[in-house]
Amino acid sequence: MSHSWSPRPRAGTLWRKMLDYGLTVIILGLLILLAARLDRVETRKTQGAAVVDDGDSITLGTERIRMRGIDAPEYTQTCHKNDADYPCGTLARQSLVRLIAGRPVTCSGWQRDRYGRLLGDCMAGGTDLNRAQVEAGWAVAYGDFENVEAIARATKVGIWAGTFDRPQDWRASHRGELVERKHGTLASIGDAVREIFRFW
Repeated sequence: MSHSWSPRPRAGTLWRKMLDYGLTVIILGLLILLAARLDRVETRKTQGAAVVDDGDSITLGTERIRMRGIDAPEYTQTCHKNDADYPCGTLARQSLVRLIAGRPVTCSGWQRDRYGRLLGDCMAGGTDLNRAQVEAGWAVAYGDFENVEAIARATKVGIWAGTFDRPQDWRASHRGELVERKHGTLASIGDAVREIFRFW
């Protein structure tokens, strides 16, 4: 008569399984709570003819919009190329005007910046305006589009053809503004979670 021998489960293995199950239950519970509270985050969508304020700011009707995840040179900012300064802020605005090309613009978002502007993802026709400004080299990545910026930098388009102060640094030195927090996808997710659980 032969007996097969099997080792007793080690206490560490049993503890690890219990921990895994416990974490799974906690994560599922948090996801259910998150889904139940999503009504606190209200996405605003606005559309119409755009008034272009600068390379990353537009006005649609009465709604002022700061394009999310990018930062363009300020309208009065200058950059340097070929041993001379040039009005890169003006050119960044002109780039956005060309991208819109008179088409209606649609922007959506739910966060606002310190000036009360909607942080928006904006489209004109099939053109993603936020991405296109970074692709053209007339805005830097500011929380999103880092891979797009890397290509613009490597191909030396727009402001990357010369030297420039990052717009946030220019604002700090010329206007004394505090550096604003980046507003890309990861920052938005964190803000959404904080907003959902704000009243708990």
